[in-house]
Amino acid sequence: MTPSAERWLDREAGPVVRPYAMTRGRTRPEGAGFELIAVVAATGVPAGDRLRYSPDHARVLRGCASPVPVADLASDLGLPIGVVRVLLGDLRDEGLVAVVAEADAAAGRRPPTGVLREVLNGLRAL
Repeated sequence: MTPSAERWLDREAGPVVRPYAMTRGRTRPEGAGFELIAVVAATGVPAGDRLRYSPDHARVLRGCASPVPVADLASDLGLPIGVVRVLLGDLRDEGLVAVVAEADAAAGRRPPTGVLREVLNGLRAL
């Protein structure tokens, strides 16, 4: 193997692909962004020829078969969160995924501040 070819191959992980190559150089999705705790799901609309994107788009779409938080999706797929957000934006623009629960909607159901403070104090005590 030539020295330049070795640079793009991690023996344990396989070929190395830079994140900007997966997103075609984009760092943010068009339109509204995706919060880490936003729950996304596939809309059920058949991809058909709409899915003219990369295999990573298909992986993200499969990962959204059931509702999943954006952070969990990125973790499950082993992709950087920024890449997942851009790919989700592409899929949202095609009507293939939708946000089913926003972080702001969950804000009304948060426990009282006192409870959160007690949990934080307990974690610090560990």
